[in-house]
Amino acid sequence: MGKVFFDVETKKSFQETGGRKEELLVSCAVLFSEEKERFIHFRENQVEDLIEDLFSASCVVGFNILGFDYYVLKPYTEKDLFSIPTLDLMKELQKELGFRLSLDHLALESLGKGKKGSGLDAIKWYREGKIDQLLEYCEYDVQITKELYELGKKQGFLYYRDKKEMERKQVSVSW
Repeated sequence: MGKVFFDVETKKSFQETGGRKEELLVSCAVLFSEEKERFIHFRENQVEDLIEDLFSASCVVGFNILGFDYYVLKPYTEKDLFSIPTLDLMKELQKELGFRLSLDHLALESLGKGKKGSGLDAIKWYREGKIDQLLEYCEYDVQITKELYELGKKQGFLYYRDKKEMERKQVSVSW
């Protein structure tokens, strides 16, 4: 399937699960396939198809997928999700900087645009049955991740704002 970009949204919050990621449950997920040049939407009853697509990818690119998304998917498969060739942008940037940055922060500083909501908004939309809005939100996160990946690959760095000095700085990337 080539390289894919992906994100998952959940039905529950950390507060509801006592911080247990494996109990958050999938509300939806979105994958962008470079090979197919399109976004693919998944609901919870299609998670097996999502996992199959992830395992058939040459590389899965995401933001905090090693620290979050794969854990959310764990209850849905016996397969080792952590064996998938993965590029976690947040983890790579954390290695370089020594601290974590949010997707919204990086998008604002590097792309000049932010996210369309938060994970808690996504849970609210799921519970309100606003599935189209939920999928749009998730797809936009995948789009931002893809754009950050491509920008970093092209110029060799992304921007972030130093909180102490309130100065815009570059962080080197090599993906």
